[in-house]
Amino acid sequence: MKPILFNMTDGELEQFITGMSQPKFRARQIRDWLQRGAPTAAVMKNLPETLRRDLDAVAQMQPVRIVKKLESADGETTKFLLELADGEQIECVLMRTTYGNSVCVSSQAGCAMGCRFCASTLLGLKRNLTTDEIFAQILVAQWELRGDAMRDRPVRPNGDPNNNDVSHIVIMGTGEPLQNTENVIGFMERANREMGIGWRRITLSTCGVVPGINDLIKWGRPINLAISLHAPTDELRDQIMPINHKYKIADVMAAADAFTALHNRQLMIEYILLGRRDQDGETVLFNATQQHAEKLAQLLTGKNCMVNLIPWNAVDERDFASPSGNAVHRFQDTLIKSGVHTRIRRERGTDIGSACGQLRLNSARGK
Repeated sequence: MKPILFNMTDGELEQFITGMSQPKFRARQIRDWLQRGAPTAAVMKNLPETLRRDLDAVAQMQPVRIVKKLESADGETTKFLLELADGEQIECVLMRTTYGNSVCVSSQAGCAMGCRFCASTLLGLKRNLTTDEIFAQILVAQWELRGDAMRDRPVRPNGDPNNNDVSHIVIMGTGEPLQNTENVIGFMERANREMGIGWRRITLSTCGVVPGINDLIKWGRPINLAISLHAPTDELRDQIMPINHKYKIADVMAAADAFTALHNRQLMIEYILLGRRDQDGETVLFNATQQHAEKLAQLLTGKNCMVNLIPWNAVDERDFASPSGNAVHRFQDTLIKSGVHTRIRRERGTDIGSACGQLRLNSARGK
């Protein structure tokens, strides 16, 4: 396995470069390129051609490499299948929006949570990602955003006025971030320090690991917290989210309320709307009936929160179905009438399978 230059400390990189009979200042030049997301030494324009060639022969620049890149037809979403040094694969998604460029990163290779509707957990958990491996996902997106005309310019700490920099991070990709809390916190601190991405532009999503939420409270940074709830009662949530057998809804919401109260931040509630096919092939609502909407409203009324409704994105191995548009809007209307701030998530990149785990799963299938 080739050494990964990005993972080296400055001292280690300098020692590596001088060991190639190069002057010390070359290490600083290489570090600058690595921080921009340079995938190979071949693109490092201010290095001698022979050094670029030698570096690519003996070392890997980044801890991830692109296996596949898919672009949505509207040009707003780019999905990357990335390979780690040990051969494990992860995904990240770049979303170009009216408010900036958002990157959804993975925190684990695979997932152990076992949610019944999700593709990410089908292959099980392989391992946690390191801080470097999570951070490198942002750099992949940054390199993509800047294009050939901008890649030789340093990344500005406060973002680029031409909208060529990553501005927002969502930790909602493959894996449960709060099962890898130390590395995820290290990643967020690094993104804030080195990329200038403000705490309020970072969102972490959890399915409800209460000790991890408490760790975030102790950490004390005012990031945005999202709870993947997906059911208004323990009885229903037990059927689709094994985590609920350990941490009940009341416990999860109490921890989330404590976090939001500390920072006066609005809590995001993620709610995937699910149906199932009956014997006649008709869609029967699973967690998206009028009664479910009323129970969710009772749970959330008076809380500083916003419900993000997500129509289910089909996964072949799962036996759920997507509710109709009318069912989705009726669910939303019930919440709004109860005073609960609610929106329907705009579907991005459906033509490239942008839901968590789909690209990785397809790769494992050989597709």
